[in-house]
Amino acid sequence: MGIQKFEDLIGWQKAQDFAVFIYKQFETSTDFGFRNQICRASISISNNIAEGFDRSSNPDFRRFLYFSLASNSEVKSMLYLAQRLGYITENEKIKLLEHSNEIGKILNGLINSVSKKLPQTTNY
Repeated sequence: MGIQKFEDLIGWQKAQDFAVFIYKQFETSTDFGFRNQICRASISISNNIAEGFDRSSNPDFRRFLYFSLASNSEVKSMLYLAQRLGYITENEKIKLLEHSNEIGKILNGLINSVSKKLPQTTNY
């Protein structure tokens, strides 16, 4: 039968959880620009999965999965910066990066799965 809605995707579920973790981690930060950027990037991960899933083609879905992967990388980069700026501890950074890395693996798996369903082109 397969997955019928984006809410059933494990990657979307984990990305939603990750956004909640990020929001809670930085909810008291007074660096509003930083907080806004990392929160928006974390939300973008699951939103792009959802938007791509509801597109009518595998190429579109794959393109949005790459957007999700890029947003995930943005959050990772900001987590390194957050630790360097003293906004989070080394242990907090490691815990959050573990979540991010898991999401990245899931996204790469989805990208590979969707790519296998695309027609192959021959380069001459």
